[in-house]
Amino acid sequence: MKPFAGWTRVTVMGVLLLQLCGAAFAQDEARSNRLETSLQSPQPSQTGAGGWSTGSAPARAGEADGTGNLQLGGNRRPLYRLHCSDVVTLSFTLSPELDQTLTIQLDGYVALKDATPVLAQGLMLEEFRDAVRKAYTGYLHDPQVAVALKEFEHPYFVAGGEVGKPGKYELRADTTVIEAVEIAGGFTHQAKHSQVLLFRRVNDDLTEARVFNLKKMLKEKSLSEVPLLRPGDMVFVPQNSVSKVERFLSKPSMSMYVSSTQF
Repeated sequence: MKPFAGWTRVTVMGVLLLQLCGAAFAQDEARSNRLETSLQSPQPSQTGAGGWSTGSAPARAGEADGTGNLQLGGNRRPLYRLHCSDVVTLSFTLSPELDQTLTIQLDGYVALKDATPVLAQGLMLEEFRDAVRKAYTGYLHDPQVAVALKEFEHPYFVAGGEVGKPGKYELRADTTVIEAVEIAGGFTHQAKHSQVLLFRRVNDDLTEARVFNLKKMLKEKSLSEVPLLRPGDMVFVPQNSVSKVERFLSKPSMSMYVSSTQF
């Protein structure tokens, strides 16, 4: 018996529909895979005014930037952490009798009223507030306290070596390495300004270093490669050539380049 012609047309159309659905599914799966790969792949970091920005794609922390130098790590604008001699105020919403103004002592602690001392040095304000709330938990039911920074250490940078006026300077605005040298009195006649060192503190025991050829940058007017300073940075201009600078330096090893009392 011959098949009904309508069945043949239906069968052909069904096959075509299945093929189209299969192709669409394959495209959706491929698109999904590409999207997943894109999300999992590392995205190029965007370097703001405070980063080591150049005309090329920025390198990751610890990688070469195309000039043989290593990128320094850290956030562009890290949140302020409390230091010794900073002054903070505590305001208790439901217990104003506990409001107080405290100075962080040399050991890093503050003496709270009717509570145990709390370590404040190195903490951000939110972390310090949580520590204060914890200290008063046994004294107050659900302590509600606001913390404000009344007096603090102003951002600064240090300039040393062969500059006109070595010392510690307040970092009031965006300042490049070249501008820092100018603020510190400019280069002396003995300055090796083709090997200017920039030291950036990683923690209390470790510092990261980078070398800049300011002589070449000024000559070629490639000032876009000159980074902005961050609070606590040190610019050091040597008198003699520096053969090699380790990426990370401890305090004792920094004495090879600068006096430990300067940084």
